[in-house]
Amino acid sequence: MIGKVVEKAQLSIGDQLLAIHQLREKWFHTSYLLDKIQRPKGHAEKRKENIFKQTLKYKFQKRFDGKLSTYGLDPKRKSKSGIKAAIIREKGVNSDREMAYALYLAGFDVKDVHMTDLVSGREDLSEVNLIVFVGGFSNSDVLGAAKGWAGAFLYNPKAKAALDNFYKRNDTLSLGVCNGCQLMMELGLLYPEWQQKMHHNESGKFECGFISVTIPENNSVMLKSYAGAQLGVWLAHGEGQFKLPKDLSLYSIAAKYTYTEYPGTPNGSDLAVAALCSKDGRHLAIMPHIERSLFPWNWPHYTREKKVDEVGPWMEAFVNARDWVIKNK
Repeated sequence: MIGKVVEKAQLSIGDQLLAIHQLREKWFHTSYLLDKIQRPKGHAEKRKENIFKQTLKYKFQKRFDGKLSTYGLDPKRKSKSGIKAAIIREKGVNSDREMAYALYLAGFDVKDVHMTDLVSGREDLSEVNLIVFVGGFSNSDVLGAAKGWAGAFLYNPKAKAALDNFYKRNDTLSLGVCNGCQLMMELGLLYPEWQQKMHHNESGKFECGFISVTIPENNSVMLKSYAGAQLGVWLAHGEGQFKLPKDLSLYSIAAKYTYTEYPGTPNGSDLAVAALCSKDGRHLAIMPHIERSLFPWNWPHYTREKKVDEVGPWMEAFVNARDWVIKNK
């Protein structure tokens, strides 16, 4: 044995006691010097100034107790529930497995739908109540984030008809995460009367990290129960900036980054917005990856007892979707 884990933020080598926080600041200085060369002016300085101030502090939503049974979750479920959801995929997306598992665990029967299924007419979404556009890099983002994916809907009559008919129904929900969020904004699926696309991060760089988000009062089917919560979540994107019109009545904010300055708001979004939902709350477009943050061991920093919590707080969003579908079928 050459070492053991301790709870204190220190490293002991022989009779030397080293403070981890001081070492981290020294190590980060080199990163800062590189950052100054690579990023637009001012961003490296903001990161250096804020990164150790923007701490991860959590406030969990009222219903959450970390137990699978509270949400009626059965990881070993084998029988079908009759509550149907579909994962929508395009070439190059990822996170579909994590998303499918989140839906399955919540109680959905999950169908895998590739864009070729919609383009060919093999699938028309008429039998599903929830569709999810997953994250990743459709078409490698060579045309811009989700623009190629959007074109697959816009310029293929059968795919467009399937999507249009789905959104005309009153018994449907939809979720777009990261690349899926970019797709929903590109297609104007949240606000047809105000179609606003996503923009490149102000930092000029792809941003990937574990950050803090705060949920305001909102009417989102999936996030309404989180009002007042402050939680950690993964994100990874290059075009995640929301540019919002001045008229606040045009949109509904479902989640915000807790810190308004970079890097706490990693993309420069107006009002530090991380997620928007439709006026009726049924359709949610969110940049952070809630499906990658389901369990305590997915979080690099978790303040509740991991051995006690069987599931993390983001699972509730999928349970909320399940409960809404059951009620409105």
